[in-house]
Amino acid sequence: MTQATHPTLARTLAPTPGLVRDALLILGGAALVALVAQVELPLKPVPITLQTLAVLLVGAALGWKRGFAALALYLAAGGAGLPVFSGGTGTFLNAEGVIRPSLGFLLSYPFAAALVGWLVQRLALDRKPLGAALAMLVASFVIYAFGLTWLSLVTGLKGQALLTAGLTPFLLGDALKIGLAALLLPGAWAMARKR
Repeated sequence: MTQATHPTLARTLAPTPGLVRDALLILGGAALVALVAQVELPLKPVPITLQTLAVLLVGAALGWKRGFAALALYLAAGGAGLPVFSGGTGTFLNAEGVIRPSLGFLLSYPFAAALVGWLVQRLALDRKPLGAALAMLVASFVIYAFGLTWLSLVTGLKGQALLTAGLTPFLLGDALKIGLAALLLPGAWAMARKR
């Protein structure tokens, strides 16, 4: 027995199904993340960007399958050398030719987008600000779990030093991004209902 799913914002705004629509939505989601990745506050070892805002919005708007695909496409584009990552870079290596300490955060994006998309589709959490914020907060735990694990592996940081490098500088900004996204989604739904 399958559980009912709620329509995504993208499906509501573009109801005609098809491969072309899905491809454009996936491409658009990847492009949005690439665009906001360029808004960067350089910080070592992991820069502060707007990527997580876009990752959460893409997942919520597209749903879990297309959200995952959009972020997988984003990673593939960067891995292929396109300048889609922060600082206009397009490789999993940093300037010194070493694997990026931020790679764990990047690799988490498809899974975080899929999780927020799944929560939205199953529970319609994107219709109200509190629900949207809750879905995005849960997905943020995935981002931090991947990111901190990788950061510890490549830098050897542990305990408080790891949290100082990979968590503490991001908490306020991520709270603001979740708050903004949690307001944008219900607002977009209100506009969609008027159409």
